[in-house]
Amino acid sequence: MKSWTIAIVAALAACALTAAAQAEVFVYPKPGQSQESFESDQYACHNWATQQTGYNPAGPPQAAAAPPPQQGGAVRGAARGAAVGAVGGAIAGDAGKGAAVGAGVGAVSGRMRQNANNRASADASQQAQAQQQAGYANYEKAYGACLSGRGYSVK
Repeated sequence: MKSWTIAIVAALAACALTAAAQAEVFVYPKPGQSQESFESDQYACHNWATQQTGYNPAGPPQAAAAPPPQQGGAVRGAARGAAVGAVGGAIAGDAGKGAAVGAGVGAVSGRMRQNANNRASADASQQAQAQQQAGYANYEKAYGACLSGRGYSVK
């Protein structure tokens, strides 16, 4: 299960990097314009686009990375189940048998709980990456619009 979750996260990260690389804006300076003036306009448009969209591609990612997949759910579940089963078995007259049954049931339920948590974590990571991509796309549109408005040829 762990390798399956890692493969999904790696694939999502590769998609995010590919999409970001494809959305790059190219700006052509005006004829006869100094490099200093060109850079000043780019800086002003960067600030404007950041202000308009709330996204800064030079800043840290806005969403925190998802925690790594959890492990040991079956062991923790088995321990809890064994404790409950031992109590139930002691009441019925065979604590050992009750602990064994409780451990088996607890292991299965612990593993199921762990798998559900890992799926939720992977979904949250995917959603954060989609939000990051959307923010970057909106920033690029605003940046390009600003530069176009200043008379630059933007591709």
